[in-house]
Formats: sequence, structure tokens, C-alpha cells
Amino acid sequence: MRYTSLRNGLVGIVVSGLLAGAAQARTLDTAYGEIDVNDAPERVVTLYEGALDAALAAGVVPVGAVTTRGGDNVAEYIEAYLDDERPAIVGVVREINIEAVLSQQPDLILAAAQLPEEQYQLLSRIAPTVVPHAQPLAADNWEAEARLYGQALNREEAIEEAIAAVDQRTTELAKAISEANVGGSAFLARWMPSGPMVMSKELIATGLMAKVGLDVQDAGLIKEDSAHSDVLSLENLSQVDGDWLFLATLNADGQAALDAAKQSAAFTRLNVVQSERVVPVNGQLWSSANGPLAAQAILDDIENALLP
Repeated sequence: MRYTSLRNGLVGIVVSGLLAGAAQARTLDTAYGEIDVNDAPERVVTLYEGALDAALAAGVVPVGAVTTRGGDNVAEYIEAYLDDERPAIVGVVREINIEAVLSQQPDLILAAAQLPEEQYQLLSRIAPTVVPHAQPLAADNWEAEARLYGQALNREEAIEEAIAAVDQRTTELAKAISEANVGGSAFLARWMPSGPMVMSKELIATGLMAKVGLDVQDAGLIKEDSAHSDVLSLENLSQVDGDWLFLATLNADGQAALDAAKQSAAFTRLNVVQSERVVPVNGQLWSSANGPLAAQAILDDIENALLP
């Protein structure tokens, strides 16, 4: 009788535990189907800059992350949200080190919509891997991605607060820019070693530029669903001669090319140059990053340029 009672008690505990575990698991709709994630992931690896951004905005410091595009560590704007606790580098944007991911023993992996299925199959054997649905290029895609990552982290409220903070800041900045009458047409160009490329109006940065009241232009140079134009020659720089020109460089090579271009007559005769409305910005933030923290950093740059 005592043995039977003990056995029944253990069975009850196990069943209760299983039921509790089932209650704590949540199902997410992802690019590779529905997946179950734990309510309280403790070791999170992010394989996409937007996922790292969203995790930090939600109050979670990942144990692993990939480098920013064109860099050898996380993006500069992210550093402000990291103390001594910082993620280990487990690869670069287009080359994930599966062994490095495994070594972090994650219980959740947040990846980009572009993650190939072959890599997904490997990663999902390590931990539940959240991949957003691919969407046509749009300036507000970052919001849907952040919300999915927030669901995966069980931090939906924190993500909604972060998105709402961006919306409020954008509204306030738009009002201030309008009152100061410092708006006008604007281009965002990324300067590569081979020359400048006009960036799409459907990026997070250009979307925010438009929301604060700038008339964002692309000179009709960008193909549908492309993030940028072909490289422009210096002779064609007049196509980006608006009221404002935000110039982004990803690394030292791009900066060196831009510095050389500034010595050319084609650059110096631009109206936007002569009116001193060329704004240098960090290309890792302005043309690569995504998420609510990136949005706030971009708004910082816009405010500092237009309302110094």
C-alpha cells in the first residue's frame, strides 16, 4: 500500500510537471512553420542585428550574436546597452559558426528572415529557432520582426513599449522640424569604395526620415524590392542634390573613398554641399541595423543634424 501510494504520488508529480511544462510552452508562427518555445528562455543567441536589437530592447542580453555588417563586433550604437555582460561572437552576418552557436548551449535562437533552410535545419536541432516570414521591402518591417522576437522572448509588453516610444519620438521630432522650417528634400546614400549608392525609401532609416517630415527621394534609380541603386559615378552626383544629403559609410575603406571624393569638383559644386547640409552618418546603423534601439539612434542623428 505504501509503495502504491508513493508510486501514485510520483506519477502525480510527473504528470503535474508535464502539464505545467505544456502550459508554459508557446507556439509561434514562423517562416519554417509553427514552433514551440519556452516561456522563460535563459540562454538566447541572436543571428541577426535586428534580433539583437529587439532582445536588448526587451531587457534580454543574448549569450551569442553575430557581428555588424562591415565590422568585427556588434554595432557601435549597441555598445551603449551592454555592460560587462556581452554576447560572444558566433559568426558574421552571412556566415554563422554552427559550432560556436552550439557552444553557447542556447535554449532559443533568433534568426533573420533570410536564413537558408539548410542552416535552419542544423540550428533547430540545437534549440528552437525563430525565423520571421520574409516580407516585401518596407520601412516598417522592423516592427513586425521585433514583435515576433518579443513573443519568442515572452516580452511582448516591453517590445510594444519600445515601438510606442519610437512613434512618440517621431511625432515630437516631426513637430519640432516643422516649426523650425528645416525640412525639405533628402537623400540617403551609402558611400562604398567604388562610389555612392542611393538607398531605398523603404528602409528603416529612410522611413523615419519621411515620418519626421523630410521629403525622401531616390531619383528613380532603385529597382523594385532593391535596397539601393547601382553605384553612381561622380559625374552623376547631381542626381542626389537635394536640401539634405545623409552620407553613410560602412567601414574605413568607404570613408577613405568619400574623403577622396570630397576633393573633386563634382562633389564640391553640389548645392547641398555649398549649403552645408551634408550629414555624415554611421552606415552600420543607417543602412544595416533594424529594431527599436536602432530607430532611436537614427532619430538622434536626425535631430542633431536638423535641430542642433
